[in-house]
Amino acid sequence: MNTISVLNFARTLAGRFNNFSQAQSDPAKFSHINIFFRPFPWKSFQGPWFYSEQSYDYDRWRPYRQGVHHLVVREDYILMLNFGLENGLRYGGAGFNPELMIGMTRKELIPRPGCAMEFRSINERSYRGRIESGCRCLVPRDGHLTYLVSEVEFGENHWISRDQGFDLETHSYRWGSEHGSLNFTREENYGTHLDSNWLVDNSILSPKEMYS
Repeated sequence: MNTISVLNFARTLAGRFNNFSQAQSDPAKFSHINIFFRPFPWKSFQGPWFYSEQSYDYDRWRPYRQGVHHLVVREDYILMLNFGLENGLRYGGAGFNPELMIGMTRKELIPRPGCAMEFRSINERSYRGRIESGCRCLVPRDGHLTYLVSEVEFGENHWISRDQGFDLETHSYRWGSEHGSLNFTREENYGTHLDSNWLVDNSILSPKEMYS
């Protein structure tokens, strides 16, 4: 992928998505959820980095999932590295209030090896991704160690995701996406200001180098 296609990916990713319509049509099966992908200013991490947040709409300031992500260019796909935060509560609600992101540094990041997502183009402004192979993205759940299987498709106006956890030893289903995919629509776009100055050469570092 070239610089322009990476920028298309970043511009398309940046935004707020929610599944209000899905939750309204079947509230017994689907909660109303917001997903945010906010790009960091270049000066914060000096590269194509994002903060992400997922929260129930009724509890916006206590997200149930947070992450920091770095875009790594590969020959035919984009690898999105995945990091946790040492003190996620400090930044809870930053999706709605990006000023809370100010001051976040790389020292606060916790690597999540095995949890990177590989995204490939469907067309110029639509992408499909899945978690890297190897069953190494581990998630403890109800006394069992599980591994995450995650699939995502997103574009200018939609986000579709499916997360499931499987037992590490038996590979049997344990949790997640019991009623099918979550279907979101875009509510806000945060990527219109992104340009080539937001990208730097370290976007071609290997995952091993980025996790070190």
